[in-house]
Amino acid sequence: MQKIIEELVQRYPSLEACVEDITTAFDLLAGCYDQDGIVYLCGNGGSAADAAHIVGELMKAFDQKRPLPDEAREALNDSYLADHLEGSLRAIDLSAHTSLVTAIANDTDPNLIFAQQIHGYGRAGDVLWAISTSGNAKNVNYALKAARARGLKCLGMTAHDGGAMKALCDVCIRVPETETFKAQELHLPVYHAICRMLEARFWDS
Repeated sequence: MQKIIEELVQRYPSLEACVEDITTAFDLLAGCYDQDGIVYLCGNGGSAADAAHIVGELMKAFDQKRPLPDEAREALNDSYLADHLEGSLRAIDLSAHTSLVTAIANDTDPNLIFAQQIHGYGRAGDVLWAISTSGNAKNVNYALKAARARGLKCLGMTAHDGGAMKALCDVCIRVPETETFKAQELHLPVYHAICRMLEARFWDS
């Protein structure tokens, strides 16, 4: 884990200020997965794209192989599936459910597209990973409030002062930028590092 952090800071020196929060975020996520929990992700625009990207890194092999355990291979009773399916860290992108999101937006309130899903899906021990470069996206912050009410842990990824999001999160990674595109450019190496750390935690021999 330390090697991944050192590599991150070497490539992006400004992220040294975020190391403690990145480490805490990793611990929070690892704790969720230790309890067979689910990580939900949300964001708008470029942050929605980042949420989808993170799900892709968690749900299948990212930086190393994730062989299935023997009991899972035996249960499949199919050598092709046993050899080709990969271990997963369960993650759901709340931006991806088009019919549900548009129904909530049309029938209730567009600011509730994530909160409604968290209220329905979320359980104590799960994590909401919320992304907003300003920290002030209403739909994201309503989701964080709904998550706290349901007993989820909350991880925020934002920029500069953290906006309103900071007070709603158990840990908030604030990259040291104020412009949206610059913050997004730093979010990617941060979440790649976290995903690599999680993969190493659960699949390193």
